[in-house]
Formats: sequence, structure tokens, C-alpha cells
Amino acid sequence: MSVIQQLPDHIVNQIAAGEVVDRPSSAVKELIENSIDAGATQIEVDLLEAGKSLIRVRDNGKGMNRDDLILSLNRHATSKLNTDNLFDIRFLGFRGEALPSIASVSRMTIQSRAALSDAAWEIIVEHGVKSEPRPCALSQGTMIEVRDLFYLTPARLKFLKSDPAEMSAIRDAIERLALAHPSVSFIVTHNNRQVINVRGHEDAPDGQRERIESIMGKEFMQNSLRINAGHETISVQGWVSIPTNNAGTAQDQYLFVNGRSVKDRLLLGALKGAYGDTMPRDRHARAILFLDISPDQVDVNVHPTKAEVRFQNAGHIRSMIISGVRQALLANDVGVREHLATNFIGRVQFGGGTGHYVQPTNNQNNVYDLMKFYEPAQENFQSGITAPSAKQYIDNDVVVFESDIDYPLGTARTQIHENYIIAQNKNGMIIVDQHAAHERLVYEDFKAKILSGPIESQGLLTPDIINLPDDECGLLLEHKDVLIQSGLSVEAFGVGAVAVRSVPLLLAGRIDVVRLVREIIDELQMQASSTKLEDALMRILSTMACHGSVRSGRRLNIDEMNYLLRRMEDNPMAGQCNHGRPTYVTVSLKEIEKLFERR
Repeated sequence: MSVIQQLPDHIVNQIAAGEVVDRPSSAVKELIENSIDAGATQIEVDLLEAGKSLIRVRDNGKGMNRDDLILSLNRHATSKLNTDNLFDIRFLGFRGEALPSIASVSRMTIQSRAALSDAAWEIIVEHGVKSEPRPCALSQGTMIEVRDLFYLTPARLKFLKSDPAEMSAIRDAIERLALAHPSVSFIVTHNNRQVINVRGHEDAPDGQRERIESIMGKEFMQNSLRINAGHETISVQGWVSIPTNNAGTAQDQYLFVNGRSVKDRLLLGALKGAYGDTMPRDRHARAILFLDISPDQVDVNVHPTKAEVRFQNAGHIRSMIISGVRQALLANDVGVREHLATNFIGRVQFGGGTGHYVQPTNNQNNVYDLMKFYEPAQENFQSGITAPSAKQYIDNDVVVFESDIDYPLGTARTQIHENYIIAQNKNGMIIVDQHAAHERLVYEDFKAKILSGPIESQGLLTPDIINLPDDECGLLLEHKDVLIQSGLSVEAFGVGAVAVRSVPLLLAGRIDVVRLVREIIDELQMQASSTKLEDALMRILSTMACHGSVRSGRRLNIDEMNYLLRRMEDNPMAGQCNHGRPTYVTVSLKEIEKLFERR
């Protein structure tokens, strides 16, 4: 007697349902995708008990005639794959598994009326058995009603989460579909209460922006940057948040490939890498990115729920996303944004941008250039800031005091707590963290210098000997070549020790070498073993910049403060320190006046 048995159809369908439909949100997603593929411009979704008791999806799509309605409940029957080429998929669904899988674990009713047809048809499925089609009353389109989801698979039902948790997953699935298809209207009710109502918009650019704002909110749009990059058969466009408008999870990252919402590791990793040292490691950008690519260059058939895809040229995709986001960050101007917080007096704007410095006079040859880079050989470089001593500038024979010149980050007024610079511009007040700001500037100088070769170093008269555990010595020496590029020469010195023979010239005489080396080891230990050498180099440079920047507690004079502000305005990444924290906050004059009830 054979031990191998052919499984009955209803068991096969229930197994398939376990792969395709693991919770109510999966069923909702599959049904809405069918409506979108059918050309619907309006989709209504009614839910009871977060979809456990009822999921009803109505659309005004092209509908089905009697014969198509019967076939739609057969496994692997589809109208969306007209050829045998699985690499030419132009619909959200294509396997023909959704309807039979959902029907096998629920009580399902399908009503549909094809376009230009004078009759509508209905099929009821109970216990995986479908009835004969019968006439019904329905306008053009399709209505699918799913009741008692998973009642035939109680084990699956037992593992569902609470109604709020399941409803959150449903809402996320619908919002992702709504973001990808702004021309479609969505109305969603839960327990007879409307929870989503977004209208479709035919005009692509305006409609997409309006849809994003309706789902993500005005704050996201006011604190996001436009991305638009393309190359031959690939394009990436969308919006990404400024670095300081971040989130504690990646929940607000919406990634789409040819209109399909995905949670692909390659794309998520590229987005994370694009922000690099502009955001804390435990924070995540808020982003909506649409990747359009020729169907033959992407495989969407590698995951049962189509949540992941595989690209023919993954490296090129990753580079395009990283370069697109970084270009947007570099072009982000210093200026007032509407990203407000409440953990400061009144409402505060976090600095997240960069800017361009414009000479404040027409007679530029007579203006003292505040933007000169410091030279490490100068005698007064102890703080890392070298400022000019002039306090006034000559413009067409008229004396113009610095306080009268309008800069994006204003002009310095004072310093408080030996770390915070208070500046004023025409819009209000700016508070700058001098250590964080200068740390970023030193770091960017390091990065600029390393492009032309190893950073210039200065040998120590007496090498610093540092005792370390064997594993830390090994880790440090493993990155010996990267350290040399950074201007730091480290060699083995017997057992359990290393000798530091040179340090970067920019830091010579101003750093605690032992502390620097220990912090570099900490950075290297936190990195994955697969981290690229370039990333390791950037981490090391960031650590050295922290040690080489002006410290908290260092009293600066007005000239030094203004010099720091001018350099910040000239640096594309000055809105955040190397660790991603803001370097300044802005309090608008309007907010200050509200504090004193002048408004």
C-alpha cells in the first residue's frame, strides 16, 4: 500500500491559504489588489471585528460574467498572466490563489457584473464548496463578502491578535495600496464607523502629493525632500524626511516597486545607508519611494505574499536610491521648516537642513571672507575654530556692522552654559550646540581630505603604548590599513598591546590618544562583520572628529561664534552632528511673541 497520498482539494486550498492569508489584513490586501487590477476607481471596504467576522469589498471595476465568476474560484486561474513569461508581470496579482484560498477558510459570497452586461451573478462558498451561479442585483463591478475568517482552521484563528492590533495591520495594508494608487478612491468602515476616506485624483503629480498628505499628514510633507532620479528603464521618485524628522521604527517607510508595496531588505538597507551619519543608528527615516522598473528586470515571484522582490541588478538599484536621497539632503536649504516639537519652550523647530552662503554685499572684494577654512598650522587652533578679528565690514564706503547683516543662521548674540550659542535672524532665534556643530564640520573636512588620499599625519615623539585584550588588539590591527588612511598609525607591541606612532595632523596635540583608540574599538565592535571598509573608515573619522571638535565648556568670543555659524551655512550636512542629532533649533519670533501673549 502506498504511503504517499494525494491531498484533497479543500486541504490543498487550506494549505495555500496559510501561505497567502495569514491574518485578516492579508485577505483585505488580496481582495483590494483584485479590485485595482480590475480597473476600479472606487473601492469600499466594510469590516466587523477587525475583519474576523466580516470583510466586504465593493468596487466599480470591469466585473466578471457568469463563466469567469466560476473560474475565479479555481486555483491558478487568472486573467492577469496572458503569457507563460513570469518575468512580464504587469498586475498586482497573477497566481490565481487569493480567492480560492480565502474561500477555503471562510464563508464567501461573490457578486459580479461585467461591464456592458445586463445581468449580475452570485456564487456562495461554504466549507470550500461553491454553489451554482445564480442571478443577483448589482451594478457594474464586484462585491466580495468574507464572513467568519478562519472558522475552518481554528488553530489559525487562535493565534490572531487583538482587534486593535489586527485593525492596525489592515489599515497599514490599505494605506500602502492607497499611496500607490492615488487615482482610486478608498472608503473604509470598521464596526460601522468610517476610518478612511480618501478621494481619487486623476492628475498624477497633484494627486500623489494630495494622497500622501492625507495619509502621512502635513507635517511629513512640510519636512520632506523630493526625490526624482532615473536611468534608462529605472526611475526612483518620492519623498523622504529631513534627518531630524525621524521615527523610532521603520513603520513610516513605504516602498513600492511598479505600484506594488514591498518590504524588501535591499531597499530598506539602501534607505538606511543613504542617511548614513545624518541620523542616530536607532532612528529611521520617514519615506515614500516609488521604484518603476522594466518588469523583466525584477522578479516578484519569490515570496508567497509578494512582499519581497529580486532585482536583476541589485547593486545599481541600491546606488540609485542612495545617491538620490543624498543629493536631496545636500540640496536641503537652511531655513525655517514646520517641523515643530513641544519639548522646548513653546514650539521649536529642529534644524535639519543645509544652506548656501551668499555674500551680503555687492562689493565682494572688500568683504572679509568668513568662510575661509581653518589651517591646522595656525597658532590659535586650540579650539578648532579660527575666526577673523574684524567686527565690521565695508560696503560701498558704508560701515555695516555684523549685527545688521541677515544670514540664514543669524548673527551671534551670546553663549550660555559654555556650549550653546544664541543667534538672531529676521525670523527669530537660533540656538546652536557648538560641540555638535563643530563636530560635523571637522568630520566633513576629514571626508573631503581623504578623497585626495590618506589624511596627513604627524608622528609622535614617543609612541603611545596601549594595553588591550587580545581580541581588541586583533580587531584594531585587522583594520590597520583603514586606520592609516585616517592618519592613525597603529602597530602590534608585544602581547596584548599596540603602539600608536602617529595621529592625524588636524588632531595633533589636542586629543587623548588612549581614549580615542578605545572609542574606535567600540565603533568597530558594533559593526557587522560584513561592513565595508569604506563604512569602517567613516566610523573612525566620525570618532576622531568628535575628539577634535570644540568641546562643551569652551568659552567662545563673538567672532568665533559667528565664524562657526558661517561655516555651518556653507556645509551641506551641518544640520546634524555625526551621530544624527540636531546641531541647532530655531524658535520663531511668532512663537516667542506667543509666549509673552503678544499674539
